[in-house]
Amino acid sequence: MVDERTSPATDRANASELVGEHLAIGYPTTDEPVVECENVVIPAGEVTALVGPNGSGKSTLLKAMARQHAPERGSVLLDGSQIQLFDSKELARRVGLLSQENESPASLTVEDLVSHGRYPHRGFFDSITDEDREAIDRAIELAGVDDIRTQDVGNLSGGQKQLAWIAMVLAQETDVLLLDEPTTYLDLHHQLRVMEVVRTLNREEEITIGIVLHDIGQAARFADNLIAMKDGTPYDWGPPREVVTEELLADVFRVDADVDSESPTGPHIAPHRALDE
Repeated sequence: MVDERTSPATDRANASELVGEHLAIGYPTTDEPVVECENVVIPAGEVTALVGPNGSGKSTLLKAMARQHAPERGSVLLDGSQIQLFDSKELARRVGLLSQENESPASLTVEDLVSHGRYPHRGFFDSITDEDREAIDRAIELAGVDDIRTQDVGNLSGGQKQLAWIAMVLAQETDVLLLDEPTTYLDLHHQLRVMEVVRTLNREEEITIGIVLHDIGQAARFADNLIAMKDGTPYDWGPPREVVTEELLADVFRVDADVDSESPTGPHIAPHRALDE
């Protein structure tokens, strides 16, 4: 189980690690915590995907790791320091979060949207510096949205909007990037574009990434580690080839399936039928 494991070693000395310890996370409308875990790790310099059925606590856990939802008990550590002790701007320079609910004025251009990611690096009334412009250009390039940088966000497709928002978070130049279901409602082409950008960021920029995904097959292909959630608790954790098993698919996802762990692109899942709840 996840609470008895430690994070894998990494040679990426500049990368950052997020750790949740003794967490209990709830809402004012719930009598009991909706997420409980003794120890959960988003390892430094790797891509970690949180997977599980609807209501299993994936997004709630991710928000707690980003200090967007205060736990009732426990703490979240960024490189050994409690994130509660960071001031807002300092934390925004270290951890970026792209949530499911993103809104911006339709008349805002992609470049203007991306420029908002530089807020943690300057004062409220400060002008954009040459350093800011370099960061904006780099974020636009990394996200692959240079061809639409002058277009209004309101005129973009769903996939283009998602890439533009990713560029905005990249402009923050954080050590850790957390993404909450960034491929939901996108067509297959834009799902792959988003995931390819995520992988490129990790490999070329050494950014630590935590990402919530519904598609366990997609998660197994792109992630270094999976955290499988069931009923608000980590059910299993580790490399995809170790985590994605027929037993896990039955117990967590209630799906009868065959798993080919030898597939070169990661575990291949062949579902047969839905199991009774």
